[in-house]
Amino acid sequence: MMIRHTRDTLSPVYLDALKIRHLVFVEGQGVPLRIEIDENEALCIHFVLYDDQDRPLATCRLLPQNDRQVLLQRMAVLPDYQGQALGSQLLKEASQFAKELGYEEISLHAQVSAQTFYQKLGYSSFGDLFEEAGIQHIHMKKRL
Repeated sequence: MMIRHTRDTLSPVYLDALKIRHLVFVEGQGVPLRIEIDENEALCIHFVLYDDQDRPLATCRLLPQNDRQVLLQRMAVLPDYQGQALGSQLLKEASQFAKELGYEEISLHAQVSAQTFYQKLGYSSFGDLFEEAGIQHIHMKKRL
């Protein structure tokens, strides 16, 4: 496995991230494309996990909030590869990258169905449930 990252929205890594997000969120969960690709794309650091045959399998992005906090977004693993700890591996890499950049905290909007996944990785929930793209979410965060 290999994880690549980019800030370049014209790069092959970014385009691979979009393909995964489209399959998981737009086709799989019915998230409207106009919501899935947003005005923050060029501000984010996009991560893609590739298998040994260089196939993109999972993605996420980090959106800086301020000098100390970054927001993890668009975490997605292709359906055929879920349950193989790829999401954990990708999240650990993105978190370490954020820490190396000097961020102190990482937060995210977890789909309620994924809350336990993030809790196992040290994230804690806060606030009330809210709806995003028609899906119930909860705020979560972790110190880096």
